Amino acid sequence: MKNKGFLLAVLIGLIFVLVACGEDASSEQWDEIQEAGEIVVGTSGTLYPASFYPEGSEELTGYDVEIIREIANRLDLDISFEAMGVDTMLSSLKNGRVDLIINDMEVTDERKEQFSFSDPYKYSYTTMIVREEDHSGIETLEDLEGKKAGGGATTVFSQIAEHYGAEVVTYGNATNDTYLRDVDNGRTDTVINDYYLQSLALKAFTEFDIVLHPDIKFHPTEQAIVMPKGSETLTTKINETLAEMREDGTLTELSEQFFGADASQKPEEDIEEIEGLDL
Repeated sequence: MKNKGFLLAVLIGLIFVLVACGEDASSEQWDEIQEAGEIVVGTSGTLYPASFYPEGSEELTGYDVEIIREIANRLDLDISFEAMGVDTMLSSLKNGRVDLIINDMEVTDERKEQFSFSDPYKYSYTTMIVREEDHSGIETLEDLEGKKAGGGATTVFSQIAEHYGAEVVTYGNATNDTYLRDVDNGRTDTVINDYYLQSLALKAFTEFDIVLHPDIKFHPTEQAIVMPKGSETLTTKINETLAEMREDGTLTELSEQFFGADASQKPEEDIEEIEGLDL
């Protein structure tokens, strides 16, 4: 009995040590950011209107970009952006190239096992861009089988396409016009992506004979800022700032500026949930 009591005491002591070490590491990360006076942010710069360069400008902007700029400003930090493809963002976060990622990144159970997330700053759902004349032969999600879907190799949207039997045609850090042109010319059949992003992309590139599918709305989503696993102090600082921005109307103002609607609130539409897909 004494041995069991001793082992239990040792185990409890180890737990407290591990928790303390985790708290120290989290505080140390925040201390390093404060000491540098700068936060390094990974984003694509090609995802209109979340993260993009306006035509003729070298100044990065977008809903996500302006959110993180405001957060950095309120935390009294400078900001440095690292433009990169979506397929390299999470690995860049793991290896310390960037402090966090903001790029319309969806919160999923699989990602939460590997990374820390802020509270959501955007709520949306998923849609498909298809050819206007025949909806690319797609009238239900099951019709994706055998179709070609343009997208990034590691995105949730590509996982959805593969789940329904589509072939994913992958791109590097391509701009929206590349994806849309390929649906128009038949190289691909669809682009599966966020409703707000797709709606505005279509408005920006009216030369293509493509539309949002009128009948298919699925997979409700939450987008948040991604940080290294265990970033408790940084996550708390960012969540407190996001709460202030929600309370004072900044999130709504930025959303209406870039989307023409308030994407910081959950949509009221009836959105189909996808069964059997482990994201």
